[in-house]
Amino acid sequence: MTTSTLKTENAGPKTVSRSVQVAAPVATIFEQIVDPHRHPEIDGSGTVRDIDVKGPRRLAKGDKFTVGMTQYGLPYKITSTATEVEENRVVEWQHPLGHRWRWELAEVSPGTTKVTETFDYSTAKVPFVIELTGMHKKNAEGIESTLTGLVERYDAR
Repeated sequence: MTTSTLKTENAGPKTVSRSVQVAAPVATIFEQIVDPHRHPEIDGSGTVRDIDVKGPRRLAKGDKFTVGMTQYGLPYKITSTATEVEENRVVEWQHPLGHRWRWELAEVSPGTTKVTETFDYSTAKVPFVIELTGMHKKNAEGIESTLTGLVERYDAR
């Protein structure tokens, strides 16, 4: 078992990035992230709903997928586009407003994976709105909760 603390990563300006080490093989975690139907399993923000997920079971670059979301009690759907998928290494998708969510995986040792999740709003159409509304801070909290949940899920095994 590996217990890991959250680390803040420097992914550049207008990004929020955190990492942890998880007691699970890279491939196990990759399979959860590359399948948008499984995103509700790992979401710590409380915004991803487990209904109405549409799209492939395994993302490839260029694939579109739709996920049901809830923000401030209001349900809505978002269709994102996979912008990078590298087997057992990277899964990234872009939101319609331009910001990106990126997951990077790296084997630390057999059965232990460094997982980095990044919210990159440097490519957003209106990055100042993200800062003005505090969404970058809210997304930081969601990332921290997601990564802590991953650690707890696999440390419990």
